[in-house]
Amino acid sequence: MVRVLIVEDHDMARMGLSVILSKNPNIEIADMASDGQEGVDKALKLVPDVVIMDIGLPTIDGIEATKKIKLENSRIKVLMYTSREDEDDIFDSFQAGADGYITKGATSEQTVSAVLAVSEGAGWLDPAIAKVVLTNVRKNTQTQQRRGEINYKLGKNLYGLTEREMEVLALIVDGLTNPQIADKLVITISTTKTHVHSILQKLYVGSRAKAIAMAMKEGLV
Repeated sequence: MVRVLIVEDHDMARMGLSVILSKNPNIEIADMASDGQEGVDKALKLVPDVVIMDIGLPTIDGIEATKKIKLENSRIKVLMYTSREDEDDIFDSFQAGADGYITKGATSEQTVSAVLAVSEGAGWLDPAIAKVVLTNVRKNTQTQQRRGEINYKLGKNLYGLTEREMEVLALIVDGLTNPQIADKLVITISTTKTHVHSILQKLYVGSRAKAIAMAMKEGLV
């Protein structure tokens, strides 16, 4: 059973999300909070598996609240749940330690999938957000290429990722878990874990979510 804390300041959105998640037999609503500080306090007291965190919150925003939660208990997963599609908000959220990012326009099925995915340690990036970020990254990269500032092909290898690690990274960005990656690439789970560990080390990040943000930001996938 995945225990979830919902942190959302709008009553209707908070209750609607509670109803959606409660319909899944594998999810239990541990509690709800209406502002950032209350969310931090309840998260540290109840220690839920997943905190669904809005960004635009009273007292302290969702990004700061996420940072506070992660500093105290990094095992608590945080899924950002917001209408914001600003690239800075996305990267700031992952920098704060968020494990996933989904928009309020996502379907009920996508929202449930995101909660279950981050609870299992898999990063989650809303497809709509991923498209926005990737488009911006590609535009910036193309601009830099025209100016002669970077060599795109070289840029992909600046982190020393092997061809297989690039394949694994792409599947991580797609939201696949280690068993799914192992099945997709026809390798053992142990080998998959080794690749993931190596990728995190080479990208200098501490989680799959941050690896996703780095991959999107640097145009690695």
